Formats: sequence, structure tokens, C-alpha cells
Amino acid sequence: MVSDITIRDIGKYNGQKIKLNCWLYNKRSSGKIQFLQLRDGTGIIQGVMAINDVPEEVFKKTASLTQESSLVVEGIVREDHRAPSGYELTLTDMDIIQIAEDYPITPKEHGVEFLMDNRHLWLRSTRQRAIMTIRSEIMKGMEDFLAQREFLRIDSPILTPSAAEGTSNLFETEYFESKAYLSQSGQLYNEAAALAYGKVYCFGPTFRAEKSKTRRHLTEFWMLEPEMAFYTHEDNMKLQEELISYLVQRVLENRKEELEILGRDTKRLEQVKAPFPRITYDEALEILKEENLEIPWGEDFGAPHETAIASRFDKPVFVEKYPVEAKAFYMEPDPNRPEVVLAADLLAPEGYGEIIGGSQRISDYNLLLQRIKEHNLPLEAMEWYLDLRRYGSVPHSGFGIGVERTVAWICGLEHVRETIPFARMLNRIYP
Repeated sequence: MVSDITIRDIGKYNGQKIKLNCWLYNKRSSGKIQFLQLRDGTGIIQGVMAINDVPEEVFKKTASLTQESSLVVEGIVREDHRAPSGYELTLTDMDIIQIAEDYPITPKEHGVEFLMDNRHLWLRSTRQRAIMTIRSEIMKGMEDFLAQREFLRIDSPILTPSAAEGTSNLFETEYFESKAYLSQSGQLYNEAAALAYGKVYCFGPTFRAEKSKTRRHLTEFWMLEPEMAFYTHEDNMKLQEELISYLVQRVLENRKEELEILGRDTKRLEQVKAPFPRITYDEALEILKEENLEIPWGEDFGAPHETAIASRFDKPVFVEKYPVEAKAFYMEPDPNRPEVVLAADLLAPEGYGEIIGGSQRISDYNLLLQRIKEHNLPLEAMEWYLDLRRYGSVPHSGFGIGVERTVAWICGLEHVRETIPFARMLNRIYP
């Protein structure tokens, strides 16, 4: 008998007797046969228990099983083309570890708030398993993509003495005799690492205290942030479109089953291959004017504007050359037009909006000092950042890609709250 196997790999043991650690997902009875839907976190398989195939007391105990009861079952793997997994398990024995209490999540419809209150249990559903599996695939894909290009991972601090883009949207905390902030980005530290090692990235949670209730916002989310010495704005955008193309095609290839569970229309995703279209901020304003969403020159885009712009394209689109006042203090001005910066946002199609923000960084000491003063940032806290322009400064660029928005788009989800195991939002910090 084979032990320590998973449902995902059960096809390798066709015709063999196996032992499976699992939970009861559902069951139905047909007299002398019990049909048990078993899950183990990697998939679901049907176990068929006939009264003549198991000890009598085991068959009787099966009647007491409740949803999410924990079990160890033994049985023979049988190929069955009618089964969703392609295999079925003819059960020969079963040990009950625990009979679960009445499970609060039932096949009936539940409200979103109820499901979020029970997120610790909702994660066990087939749909949520599919989302988390795709999330894991995307995150692993991000690191694999960068590893292939010899990027070095550098973990940036979560507690910081200053902000990358001002402190208005940061969570503040006491830090002994001073104050600290939960990081909104590892970028500034990444710049130091890039000037030490060439091509680096950090990958971890980031925090934004934005009082926003849109379907795109979380207060705690994960971000991948590559930073590259000697990379121009053009180099930066090329790397971004290569990364997104790689991730989408990887999910299409490796997670077809999960996309089917989610009912994702994959035809749109199949078109996501580099190169991506590029438009300027000024050209984007013309689109908004045509859509009756006109805004003054100098303002950044909100969700309706991004949706309107991206709807003109079948795959992600870069919007570049934003006005200086619309973007962060560290972005390099366009030498041919200094009122705009060498920055770009990558907007996903189908209404998902910005998934990447990136720019070439200011490399000149005097200009960076001027920008820091204009933004009223604490000069003392920024001295180390200015040092990067004193000692071997070079043109360099980087970007940040939000994991949850990327997962929402690739999975075709309505809201980012399902893209992370335990969502933190304006109105939610439980469980």
C-alpha cells in the first residue's frame, strides 16, 4: 500500500492500493453504497464505499460523517473518465480522526460579509483553492522570471523612518523614542541595492492607509519590486511587458484546470504577448475627452479613467510621460520635455486598471535634493538616499507590480478581496 500521496498525483497510482489523509467535502448515500467527496488541499476525488468492501462498523460510522470531518482512508485507485479528476477511489477501510461540528458554510448562497467573516473556512472551497493555486503560480513565476535574468533578491525593511511617496497614506507606529511607518514600498532601499549589485528585487507585503472602498484596494498587499542599474525608461517598460507575457502564458499552461473552475474566459488572456501598446498621458487625455471623462492636465487617473483608457485595447497598455506634479518626487524628468517624467503605468484590460507603476529614477544629486525640498520630505531622514547620488550615481529604473491586482485580472475576479488569504481592508481586519 502506498502512503503520503496527494489527490493531485493520484493518477500515478492507478490500480494500486493507497492511503490518503483527507477531509470530507460532501457525501451522498445510495443504500448499500456511500459516495464520499474527499479533499486534501490539492484536489477532490470521489471515494466509493460499498457495504461489502469495508468492515461493517466502518460502513455504519460513515453515516455519522459531517462536512469537513477529518479522515484517513484506504482504497484502490480506479481510472474513471466520467469523474472530474479522471479517477475514483474504491474504498476498503477508513479511520475517523474527528467528526466536525455543523459546518457554517453550506451549498446555499451566503453573503459576502458572512463569507469574509468565515474566511478561515471559506479558503477550503474549490473556488478559493483555485484562486490561491493561481496566486502561488504567479508569485513563483515572478521569481523564476527574475532568476533567469540573474536578479538578486534583497529583502527591504517593513519598518521605515520615512516614506517613498509622502506620509499621508502610511500607517504610523511608535518606534521606541521616535516614529516609524509600515512600508508602502521597498523601492528606495532597492535603489541602494541596485547600485551595489546591478539588478535586484524585493518581494513582500506593503501597506497603504488609503480610505478607499473600491474593488481594487487593500490596505495590506504584496508587491514585487525590481530595480535595475543602467536601465533606461525604455529598458524598464520592455522588462515589464516580458514579465507580464511570461506570467499569463505560464498560468494558461500550468493552471488550466483552475481557470476552468473559475469560469475564466481565456481567449482574452491568450492575446497577452509582448509587445504592448504605448500611449502618452496626453493621448490618454484625448481618449477620456471622447469618453466624456475629461480631467485637467496634471491630474492623475482614477479607476473610471483607467477603465476607459484600457477598454480601447485587447491587451495591457502603457500610459507614459505623466506630468511631474502627478507623480512621485524621485522620477526622472523627460530631457526633451521637463514638465513630464519618464514614468509609465501598465493598465490591464477588462476593467482591472493599473497593475504596474514604474519609472526611471532621478540620478542627479541637485535635482533630487530640490525635489525632496519641494515635497517637504524630512531631509535628515533622506540623507542616505541622497548618498546614492554622491557616490557612483548612474541612470537606473524600476517598477512595482501588485500581486493581488494581477491575480484578480488573470483569474477574472470581481474584487481583490478573494486574491489574498486574509484580506485587510478599510472595514476589515478579522479574522
